[in-house]
Amino acid sequence: MTTTFDFAGALAQGLGSRNGAWEFLRAYAAHWADGLDENDGWREADLDAAENRLGLRLPTALREAYRLFARREDLTGNHDRLLAPDELHVDAAREALVFRHENQGAASWGILLETLHEEDPAVLVRADLADRSAERWEPWTERFSACCVELVLSESLLADSALCGFLYEPAEEDLRMLEETCLRLPSPDRPGEGSGPGMRWFLGQDVLVRDDGAGLLVRGLTPEALVRFRDLTRGEWLEL
Repeated sequence: MTTTFDFAGALAQGLGSRNGAWEFLRAYAAHWADGLDENDGWREADLDAAENRLGLRLPTALREAYRLFARREDLTGNHDRLLAPDELHVDAAREALVFRHENQGAASWGILLETLHEEDPAVLVRADLADRSAERWEPWTERFSACCVELVLSESLLADSALCGFLYEPAEEDLRMLEETCLRLPSPDRPGEGSGPGMRWFLGQDVLVRDDGAGLLVRGLTPEALVRFRDLTRGEWLEL
């Protein structure tokens, strides 16, 4: 396990409170990315302009997240896209404020308008279906701050770099190795693909791993750490 900082402990605190989420993300960026600075967030004026355009108030947690890291595309936009303040919009049914889109338009993430007054409201997801009448906003995370933690971790696993890799359809031996050599992280489980157990997060020897049922997404603290993990597996690794 990486000893640079208490990843699992900080993550547990990050999932437990809004302030804890921002502290975790600062620490994660400092140790696993390039750190955060004052230029990585949007200005208060940008968020005020979004509120004036939309005619509504943005939740405290959304404003804090956008001020902290929302301009860092390496942490927010390697696959799905966190919308800029001038792109935030209310969905066609006028049910939710949309702040994120899946990279091929297959889904959107939003906050119900009726909960925008809450400091750290729940986040929902809505699939883009051929039958529009079947679309529904479904629960995703209980708090916006928890969504941000998962968002940053997920997007950082999908960077096009020597630090990241994807193990397609891992063998049973690979999953057994994952469970035996890595620590299961206290992260909210998300629905996985197919009939698997859903998304699971693990921390190994300087590697962060997400098991989404269809494969393992892995980010190494160093390229060497990723190679070391790959050498423990038998499945097929694909380029991101």
